Amino acid sequence: MNAFFADHARLADGWRRDVLLEWDDAGTLVRVAPDSAAPTGVERAKGPVVPGMPNLHSHAFQRAMAGLTEYRASVADTFWSWRDLMYRFAAGIGPESLADIAHWLYIEMLKAGYTSVCEFHYVHHAPDGAPYANRAELAERVVDAAERAGIGITMLPVLYEFSGFNKSAPREDQRRFLNTPDTLLALIDALARARPENGARRYGVAPHSLRAVGGESLAAVLEGLDTRFGRAPVHIHVAEQLAEVEACVAATGHRPVEWLLERFNLDERWCLVHATHVDAHECARLAASGAVAGLCLTTEANLGDGVFPSRDYLDAGGRIGIGSDSHVGVDWRSELRLLEYGQRLCRRQRNVLASPTQSRPADRLFDAALDGGAHATGRPVGALAQGKRADWLVLDDAHPGIGGHARDTWLSSAVFCEHGETPIRDVFVSGRKVIDARRHAQEDEALTRYRAALRGLLG
Repeated sequence: MNAFFADHARLADGWRRDVLLEWDDAGTLVRVAPDSAAPTGVERAKGPVVPGMPNLHSHAFQRAMAGLTEYRASVADTFWSWRDLMYRFAAGIGPESLADIAHWLYIEMLKAGYTSVCEFHYVHHAPDGAPYANRAELAERVVDAAERAGIGITMLPVLYEFSGFNKSAPREDQRRFLNTPDTLLALIDALARARPENGARRYGVAPHSLRAVGGESLAAVLEGLDTRFGRAPVHIHVAEQLAEVEACVAATGHRPVEWLLERFNLDERWCLVHATHVDAHECARLAASGAVAGLCLTTEANLGDGVFPSRDYLDAGGRIGIGSDSHVGVDWRSELRLLEYGQRLCRRQRNVLASPTQSRPADRLFDAALDGGAHATGRPVGALAQGKRADWLVLDDAHPGIGGHARDTWLSSAVFCEHGETPIRDVFVSGRKVIDARRHAQEDEALTRYRAALRGLLG
């Protein structure tokens, strides 16, 4: 049996002392025992231990775009002008460059303390729009990059059919994304045959958005998914932009989240990414459904999307998780910090997202993001408990934001203070140490290959 000992670890009932973690060779925790004696010869944590954070929304190729769109190309620079630039960038991605970008990104995620990622993967075909000889070529490259880096992955191949509501014909620059329900399911079949599901890997599906997928196709791809994987995760972009909401109302008579709630059984297998522009009625119904609101604060701020009504949603019992989306930032601490700060700026108050039972926003948001992120992955992660994956982070006792603090403020310091290097020292995934003293064994080679891929893409 594999074992690890922590003087302090955050379990479901809060911080506990002298916690012994044991896991099997498949990477699943079989014993989590607080108030234990430290066994001889077992590795001891060099600081407090917390569960690894799931990243519920990633477009890996967009990591290579970070910083390239930060200029005003028109008087009205919005999400839609950014999207045009993103499409142009996506046109140059190939199998090798995608693999190298994803590998480096996933190492960055691990160093930041993300131990799982949900990859919302929509660049499927060759630049001319023709499928590769191996229909799952690009998806396989991303899955393999995750395995090499050592991060758990939920791969979500994206269904994309139209350019807008009313089944508008796709644009020429969307040709690499396009599939029907049947061809997307064939891609998933090819992927699952080549890379079967295991403890570190899960498959689901991502209907891109209501503007890109018709209702009949959404139902068809869900039916096909269920015959293959049972209740696998379903992720969808929704209500990110006001223009999208207005177009949905014009086409269907309903707001996007309202439309989904009326036609599909939204529950904990669903992740509604962004859901920024929900009204009070949608907010309450979505919270009651058990679905996850997938919040990507650094990207939403970067794109000028808006502010999700997180206090009302959380107070109604809503489930949230966080993602790094376009990867202008890759740090769960920044996502949680911005989630709280957005509410402070809107309401001109402090500690807005605290609750009657958790007076510190960092504690409430950390626990909520673990729970919602775990549901979004469809994998047993997000907690240090028997039957869960052996994924955890070790905070550095020597860090000025951790050492000397009482345990009640460790998470507050980690989330809200930006002093020096990250307080995350070591990272374990499936019981394997993948980050040791802030270093990944592959990071030098991966960074070299990433830089070469970026030079090739930028010409």
